[in-house]
Amino acid sequence: MNLVLIGMPGSGKSTVGKILSQLLHMPLADTDDLVERSAGKTIPELFASEGEAAFRDRETAAAREAASLDGAVIATGGGIVLREENMRILAATGLIFFRDRDLEDILGEDHMGRPLVGKDPEKLRVLYAQRIDLYRKYAQYTISHTKTAEEAAARIAALYKEACQK
Repeated sequence: MNLVLIGMPGSGKSTVGKILSQLLHMPLADTDDLVERSAGKTIPELFASEGEAAFRDRETAAAREAASLDGAVIATGGGIVLREENMRILAATGLIFFRDRDLEDILGEDHMGRPLVGKDPEKLRVLYAQRIDLYRKYAQYTISHTKTAEEAAARIAALYKEACQK
Protein backbone atom coordinates (compact mmCIF):
# COMPACT_ATOMS: atom_id res chain seq x y z
CA MET A 1 0.00 0.00 0.00
CA ASN A 2 1.32 3.43 -0.95
CA LEU A 3 1.33 6.37 1.47
CA VAL A 4 0.04 9.54 -0.24
CA LEU A 5 0.60 13.05 1.11
CA ILE A 6 -1.74 15.90 0.17
CA GLY A 7 -1.93 19.47 1.41
CA MET A 8 -1.44 23.12 0.66
CA PRO A 9 1.58 24.42 -1.23
CA GLY A 10 4.20 24.98 1.45
CA SER A 11 2.67 22.51 3.90
CA GLY A 12 5.84 20.42 3.78
CA LYS A 13 4.68 17.40 1.79
CA SER A 14 8.04 16.94 0.05
CA THR A 15 10.01 17.37 3.29
CA VAL A 16 7.70 15.06 5.25
CA GLY A 17 7.83 12.60 2.35
CA LYS A 18 11.63 12.44 2.50
CA ILE A 19 11.54 11.79 6.24
CA LEU A 20 8.85 9.12 5.86
CA SER A 21 10.81 7.44 3.10
CA GLN A 22 13.73 7.03 5.49
CA LEU A 23 11.63 6.12 8.53
CA LEU A 24 9.61 3.47 6.72
CA HIS A 25 12.32 2.32 4.29
CA MET A 26 10.05 3.05 1.33
CA PRO A 27 10.92 4.70 -1.99
CA LEU A 28 9.78 8.30 -2.48
CA ALA A 29 7.91 9.56 -5.52
CA ASP A 30 7.20 13.28 -5.74
CA THR A 31 4.61 14.11 -8.40
CA ASP A 32 6.11 17.57 -8.96
CA ASP A 33 9.49 15.94 -9.68
CA LEU A 34 7.81 13.50 -12.07
CA VAL A 35 6.12 16.40 -13.89
CA GLU A 36 9.41 18.31 -14.20
CA ARG A 37 11.23 15.23 -15.46
CA SER A 38 8.61 14.46 -18.11
CA ALA A 39 8.39 18.11 -19.24
CA GLY A 40 12.12 18.78 -19.14
CA LYS A 41 11.25 22.08 -17.43
CA THR A 42 10.70 23.42 -13.95
CA ILE A 43 7.10 23.90 -12.87
CA PRO A 44 7.35 27.72 -13.12
CA GLU A 45 8.78 27.33 -16.66
CA LEU A 46 6.00 24.89 -17.53
CA PHE A 47 3.30 27.28 -16.28
CA ALA A 48 4.90 30.14 -18.24
CA SER A 49 5.30 28.24 -21.51
CA GLU A 50 2.30 25.88 -21.56
CA GLY A 51 -0.14 27.18 -18.94
CA GLU A 52 -1.90 25.64 -15.99
CA ALA A 53 -4.12 23.27 -18.01
CA ALA A 54 -1.08 21.56 -19.57
CA PHE A 55 0.53 21.34 -16.14
CA ARG A 56 -2.59 19.69 -14.71
CA ASP A 57 -2.58 17.14 -17.55
CA ARG A 58 1.04 16.29 -16.76
CA GLU A 59 0.16 16.12 -13.07
CA THR A 60 -2.52 13.51 -13.80
CA ALA A 61 0.02 11.46 -15.75
CA ALA A 62 2.40 11.77 -12.78
CA ALA A 63 -0.36 10.60 -10.41
CA ARG A 64 -0.86 7.51 -12.59
CA GLU A 65 2.87 6.80 -12.63
CA ALA A 66 3.20 7.23 -8.85
CA ALA A 67 0.09 5.15 -8.11
CA SER A 68 1.52 2.29 -10.16
CA LEU A 69 4.29 1.92 -7.58
CA ASP A 70 3.97 -0.54 -4.73
CA GLY A 71 4.80 0.49 -1.19
CA ALA A 72 5.98 4.02 -1.97
CA VAL A 73 5.65 7.36 -0.23
CA ILE A 74 4.01 9.72 -2.72
CA ALA A 75 4.32 13.47 -2.13
CA THR A 76 1.87 15.37 -4.33
CA GLY A 77 1.60 18.92 -5.56
CA GLY A 78 -0.85 21.13 -3.71
CA GLY A 79 -3.33 21.16 -6.61
CA ILE A 80 -3.53 17.39 -7.09
CA VAL A 81 -6.98 17.48 -5.42
CA LEU A 82 -8.40 19.74 -8.14
CA ARG A 83 -9.10 16.72 -10.35
CA GLU A 84 -11.22 14.00 -8.83
CA GLU A 85 -9.57 11.57 -11.26
CA ASN A 86 -6.20 12.15 -9.57
CA MET A 87 -7.59 11.29 -6.17
CA ARG A 88 -9.35 8.15 -7.46
CA ILE A 89 -6.06 7.02 -9.03
CA LEU A 90 -4.04 7.64 -5.86
CA ALA A 91 -6.65 6.21 -3.46
CA ALA A 92 -6.83 2.98 -5.47
CA THR A 93 -3.33 2.00 -4.32
CA GLY A 94 -2.69 4.22 -1.32
CA LEU A 95 -3.75 5.69 1.98
CA ILE A 96 -4.31 9.46 1.77
CA PHE A 97 -2.81 11.68 4.49
CA PHE A 98 -3.60 15.42 4.60
CA ARG A 99 -0.98 17.53 6.33
CA ASP A 100 -3.23 20.27 7.61
CA ARG A 101 -0.56 22.81 8.47
CA ASP A 102 -1.64 26.15 9.91
CA LEU A 103 -2.05 28.69 7.10
CA GLU A 104 -0.29 31.39 9.12
CA ASP A 105 2.82 29.17 9.37
CA ILE A 106 2.78 28.62 5.61
CA LEU A 107 2.29 32.34 4.92
CA GLY A 108 5.53 33.15 6.76
CA GLU A 109 7.67 31.25 4.22
CA ASP A 110 9.10 32.00 0.77
CA HIS A 111 6.87 30.86 -2.11
CA MET A 112 8.68 32.41 -5.06
CA GLY A 113 9.03 29.05 -6.85
CA ARG A 114 5.28 28.47 -6.70
CA PRO A 115 3.61 29.95 -9.80
CA LEU A 116 0.13 30.25 -8.29
CA VAL A 117 1.41 32.04 -5.17
CA GLY A 118 4.65 33.95 -5.82
CA LYS A 119 5.15 36.98 -3.59
CA ASP A 120 1.48 37.59 -2.83
CA PRO A 121 0.30 36.02 0.46
CA GLU A 122 -3.30 36.86 -0.48
CA LYS A 123 -3.06 34.33 -3.33
CA LEU A 124 -2.23 31.64 -0.79
CA ARG A 125 -5.29 32.59 1.26
CA VAL A 126 -7.46 32.29 -1.87
CA LEU A 127 -5.98 28.86 -2.72
CA TYR A 128 -6.63 27.74 0.84
CA ALA A 129 -10.28 28.81 0.65
CA GLN A 130 -10.68 27.05 -2.72
CA ARG A 131 -9.00 23.80 -1.69
CA ILE A 132 -9.49 23.15 2.02
CA ASP A 133 -12.77 21.29 1.56
CA LEU A 134 -11.18 19.10 -1.14
CA TYR A 135 -8.26 18.16 1.13
CA ARG A 136 -10.70 17.22 3.87
CA LYS A 137 -12.93 15.30 1.46
CA TYR A 138 -10.15 13.11 0.07
CA ALA A 139 -8.10 12.56 3.23
CA GLN A 140 -8.40 9.26 5.02
CA TYR A 141 -6.22 10.74 7.78
CA THR A 142 -5.74 14.40 8.71
CA ILE A 143 -2.55 15.41 10.49
CA SER A 144 -3.03 18.74 12.26
CA HIS A 145 -1.24 20.69 14.98
CA THR A 146 2.28 19.60 14.07
CA LYS A 147 4.92 22.31 14.10
CA THR A 148 7.77 20.36 12.50
CA ALA A 149 8.08 18.02 9.54
CA GLU A 150 9.62 15.42 11.85
CA GLU A 151 6.62 15.52 14.18
CA ALA A 152 4.21 15.18 11.25
CA ALA A 153 6.22 12.31 9.78
CA ALA A 154 6.27 10.43 13.09
CA ARG A 155 2.48 10.72 13.44
CA ILE A 156 1.90 9.68 9.83
CA ALA A 157 4.30 6.73 10.11
CA ALA A 158 2.50 5.45 13.22
CA LEU A 159 -0.92 5.74 11.56
CA TYR A 160 0.32 4.11 8.38
CA LYS A 161 1.83 1.15 10.24
CA GLU A 162 -1.37 0.73 12.25
CA ALA A 163 -3.53 0.81 9.11
CA CYS A 164 -1.33 -1.73 7.33
CA GLN A 165 -1.69 -4.17 10.24
CA LYS A 166 -5.49 -4.19 9.98
